[in-house]
Amino acid sequence: MIKYENLRKQVLDAILEAVEQGLITGTSGNIALRDDNEDIVAITPSGIPYKGMTVEDIAIIDLHGKWLDGNYKPSSEWPMHTAVLRARPDIKATVHTHAMFATIMAMGDHTELRPITPPQCEFTPVRIVPFTMPGSDEVAEKVAKAIGEDGRAVLIKNHGMFCCGKNMKAAMAATEYTEEMAVTTFYSKLLGTYEPMPEEAEKAMKALIAADQAV
Repeated sequence: MIKYENLRKQVLDAILEAVEQGLITGTSGNIALRDDNEDIVAITPSGIPYKGMTVEDIAIIDLHGKWLDGNYKPSSEWPMHTAVLRARPDIKATVHTHAMFATIMAMGDHTELRPITPPQCEFTPVRIVPFTMPGSDEVAEKVAKAIGEDGRAVLIKNHGMFCCGKNMKAAMAATEYTEEMAVTTFYSKLLGTYEPMPEEAEKAMKALIAADQAV
């Protein structure tokens, strides 16, 4: 019997989905999921190709990064994932990718990514985090601070994006819609037609989505 098999399988399925969608290439990007009952986290391993990965290859760590189980050591980005999980008890799943358009839109003088369509409002504000060395405690602290008490996604300059959710489905949705937000922003700015949703409409949509999810 594989320890934490269901938890690990959810992480494996999510990373393979991210690869299939083009959100992750090579061995870049990492995904983590906290157990509902114990203070342990399943996280993708470091430097291992995702295609062909097995459930046993997914690492198990505690909330401070101690490696507890798995064929390979955990992702070097574990500080970023565990920092957010420790700060946000409501968050169970975290996703970090180097998705192309999120990476592009993190550069320049932007302070945050704004929604273009109503569904994107669920995941705003998407703040921009200054570049800090990957895998460091400093980037972990900056990402956790930018996510804040109710954030779902941030962009990291020259590094990609970091998203989170109450479960893996929610974290993956945040990842997909944040990349969509980056794509629509990029092309609309390129065409000179950029016009994000009005802030009043954004707030109304966020409230509507939250009310719908609470039912």
